Amino acid sequence: MALTNPGGNRKVCYYYDSDIGNNYYGQGHPMKPHRIRMTHNLLLNYGLYRKMEIYRPHKCNSEEMSKYHSDDYIKFLRSIRPDNMSEYTKQMQRFNVGEDCPVFDGLYEFCQLSGGGSIAGAVKINKQQTDIAINWAGGLHHAKKSEASGFCYVNDIVLAILELLKYHQRVLYIDIDIHHGDGVEEAFYTTDRVMTVSFHKYGEYFPGTGDLRDIGAGKGKYYALNFPLRDGMDDECYEQIFQPVITKVMEYYQPSAVVLQCGADSLTGDRLGCFNLTVKGHAKCLEYVKKFNIPILMLGGGGYTIRNVARCWTYETAVALGQEIPNELPYNDYFEYFGPDFKLHISPSNMSNQNTTEYLHKIRQRLFENLRMLPHAPGVQMADIPPDTVVEDSDDEAALEDPDKRNSIRASDKRIQRDDEFSDSEDEGEGGRKNQESHRKKKRKMEGESKPPAEAKTEEGKNVKMEKVSSNEEPKSENQNETVPQESKDNLDEKPTTANDDTNSRDEADKQNSVNGDEKTTEKLSESGSNPATGESRDKPHDNEVASADEKMEQ
Repeated sequence: MALTNPGGNRKVCYYYDSDIGNNYYGQGHPMKPHRIRMTHNLLLNYGLYRKMEIYRPHKCNSEEMSKYHSDDYIKFLRSIRPDNMSEYTKQMQRFNVGEDCPVFDGLYEFCQLSGGGSIAGAVKINKQQTDIAINWAGGLHHAKKSEASGFCYVNDIVLAILELLKYHQRVLYIDIDIHHGDGVEEAFYTTDRVMTVSFHKYGEYFPGTGDLRDIGAGKGKYYALNFPLRDGMDDECYEQIFQPVITKVMEYYQPSAVVLQCGADSLTGDRLGCFNLTVKGHAKCLEYVKKFNIPILMLGGGGYTIRNVARCWTYETAVALGQEIPNELPYNDYFEYFGPDFKLHISPSNMSNQNTTEYLHKIRQRLFENLRMLPHAPGVQMADIPPDTVVEDSDDEAALEDPDKRNSIRASDKRIQRDDEFSDSEDEGEGGRKNQESHRKKKRKMEGESKPPAEAKTEEGKNVKMEKVSSNEEPKSENQNETVPQESKDNLDEKPTTANDDTNSRDEADKQNSVNGDEKTTEKLSESGSNPATGESRDKPHDNEVASADEKMEQ
């Protein structure tokens, strides 16, 4: 596969939810999701947000997680909380939850956000709407189908790759975390549609897998590549093994999408790591993969010296964007974390590199032999493309109504209504985005000029708006200015009615009044003796009677 010019600008989308940094594994635990918030704040202050599209990921639901994980395991993650752990003792042992993978507040929501960002990035790549998708909250490569492992609960990488496989025949997974990507390798160990390549520390080191001889099984034989390394790996040696191996993989396998797990625990000075890579040496892996001009899903992973994690992922975001950023750190919310030098790049330590040139050459040749065993770029049988994962809004609105539950920033943002936004949609109701000061007033004024409301005088002299009658419906009474009876006014004040109820009640009242009116008219006619045909009345007063009445009034 030919290399291209890496200097060309590529479209980048970035997934981040500010709630992710609120999660806390517990006192003394090395995994700190706060590092993702530090990374985001640093790249904002570098101005990198102007060069890419920033999205808040959806919270992936249990159905999406169950595309890989077992239903029982996901149900357990949804149910378990620090206050009910005693009820789930057996299940905690069964699912390996408790020590390395503790139960903490918001555990399930943390898994939802991590998985949601990786899935959303894969969907974006599938739709060819981006060249590079970034989710630093993802990359949790140790999680198994029915088991938590290595601080990981839900394997967002496997979920994202499953999404990519809907559109891509072959997906390449590259892992530069210091720990072996055992969860991802296990998930695709028997298929040729995903090739997993992992560069990791091996030998008396977690998770204990990733031997050179682990090459896959069945249809997936030779599609798992493991490069076991020793302590003290530096930038120069890492480049010497990474570039030739990836070049051969691209040549033989020809993937159409790449997932790159950028675990930062392979940096020098990591709390749990034992490599000696700098930020630049780590980022050279991304620079090289970019040259192949293939869509890349970039994910986070390990990294336990959080100031260096923020440095590394910020710099790699800049590399993805093709932007140069200064070594002098800009002031940010966590500036004191980066003392005493307050620089972006770090220097390697003086630890010895136990990876000799002979050892690295021997491992590299063995991997090349395995690659030669591959059939050239395996194909896939034609099939209907499954539907994209539906990105639905989570029920944060319900959470807002619970006074005992802390509202997430995502839910609060949905309640914001800006006064300077316009909308002509009539079905938005009171919550619609409208300029309250100008738009609605102008609209009311126009309606008032075009259709003045019919008014009626009550007995107290107050104005009462009559019900509007649609253009295709004839009014029930010709006289709209008649006085409203006191009884009907009282009834209207007691209970509000809908438009349909009011129309029905008016129809019945009109019919009843019509019948009563006819009966009263008949009675009056019979009493007065008037002739309905001629309209003349027998009791019509004479002129002299009228005159005598006037004289009495004058007296």
